[in-house]
Amino acid sequence: MRLLSFLSEIERALLAESPDVEGGAWQSNRMVNFHHGLARLTLTPNPAADLPFPPGAIFLQAFSLADGSLCLKASLNWKGSEALPLLSVYSTPATNWKLEASRIASTWLEGPPAALVTSAQTEEHSLLSAFAS
Repeated sequence: MRLLSFLSEIERALLAESPDVEGGAWQSNRMVNFHHGLARLTLTPNPAADLPFPPGAIFLQAFSLADGSLCLKASLNWKGSEALPLLSVYSTPATNWKLEASRIASTWLEGPPAALVTSAQTEEHSLLSAFAS
C-alpha cells in the first residue's frame, strides 16, 4: 500500500471511531515526504467538540526490508506524554490494510500508555527519600 493511502485509511478510521460531533471531532494536518518515505498526521480535538482527547500525532515511516517486502512503522505521540509506542505493519499477501489502519487509530484513541515505573526509578526514589530523612 502507498504511504499516503495508508495515512488516509488511518484518518478515516480515526473519524469512524471518534464521537460524532457537528463540525467534526478533529482538526488534522498532513505532511508527506515521498522521497524519504515519511508521513505525519497531526491531530487536534475540535475546540467546539469539547472532547477529552489530548492533541498529538501519528508518524509513519515506509521502508523496504532485506527481502524486498514493505514495512510501515507507526510512531504514536500525544501532547504531554513521553510515551512513544511503535506499531509495525509488514506487507504480506494476507495483510488487511484497512484493519491495520484501524488498529493504529484505535491505539492512538486509547491515549498514551500509563508510565511504567522501573526498579531503577524505585531504587532512586528510595535513596532520595532516605537521604532527605
